Amino acid sequence: MPGFVLQVAPLPADLVFPAIRVGFTVSRKVGNAVVRNRVRRRLREVARLVIPQAARADQDYVLVGRQGAIGRDFLALQAELQEALRRLKSLSVATP
Repeated sequence: MPGFVLQVAPLPADLVFPAIRVGFTVSRKVGNAVVRNRVRRRLREVARLVIPQAARADQDYVLVGRQGAIGRDFLALQAELQEALRRLKSLSVATP
């Protein structure tokens, strides 16, 4: 996706309370600290809105911010996260 890379891994079997876990990372290549934090905040909000309803609960997710997330439309980021989940076959069964 232009704004981020989504990585998915299965949850560890020894996890007592299985919950959806999401991590965020933005490298220094994206920009200075202000820009990286802005990208991280945007990705965090997109994940907050999309992942609880659309993602499978038996996987961990990592969003890696890219340069394209800075000026990207917020609704486009949400649609891209939905598409990335679909491509990785990580959509929950209840998602239409």
